[in-house]
Amino acid sequence: MSAQALLTPHPIFIRYPEQAAVNRSLPKNKVYQHSGAGARIKDLFVEQVDQIVWAYKLAPDTINLPAQSEVQEIQIFHLALKTPALHHDVLHCLDDAIPLPIIFELYHQGRTQAIAAYKRPALSGGKSDPEHWVHSSYFSTAWLPSDTPRTALPSTLDLSGLYETLLRQLIPLAARSKETLTEQVERVAQVTIMQREIDQMASRLAKEKQFNRKVDINHALRKLKNELQEIMT
Repeated sequence: MSAQALLTPHPIFIRYPEQAAVNRSLPKNKVYQHSGAGARIKDLFVEQVDQIVWAYKLAPDTINLPAQSEVQEIQIFHLALKTPALHHDVLHCLDDAIPLPIIFELYHQGRTQAIAAYKRPALSGGKSDPEHWVHSSYFSTAWLPSDTPRTALPSTLDLSGLYETLLRQLIPLAARSKETLTEQVERVAQVTIMQREIDQMASRLAKEKQFNRKVDINHALRKLKNELQEIMT
């Protein structure tokens, strides 16, 4: 079984509190202006996105949780799609335009998917720069019926803890004991890289004709698979 098959998160959808509801439609051209998107990204929005809705704002004044330096608010965006798949560059554009953590929910033909990247202020001179943000690759649930039962908002001490909890539920690799969110995200990236190397090596093995070379490649392949298993547990 491949690492990708093992890295499938259990779908979890959150029932966000009504007092945090915003339900404001965002014009696509406003997103373009704030992100400096080029023609290709604009075309993706036009082709794949029907509507963008700022659905909820999780903040001290809406859910009574204190803010932290890196997490002042958490935004929940709903994207109604024209197509069954959304290019992640569209999400990158939205994340670049809005310097706050965002959890996205995608909707298409009666199905829903939650997706987000780990997003945080960039470091400048050893300090966080709130004007510039960086984010990981995207983590998502499976697509499920839009009427799938939702769970209550997790109980946490502050918005930073809430963001971590929401994001960990999307990350397709269980956290180790005392592992930070950053470490967990970096481990997922390692798994992705190693799986790519394994796939390439397996392809080389299948094409190799010389017996001695096949033995060497097979040995290296087993070693990589063992290393991958260690990283994943």
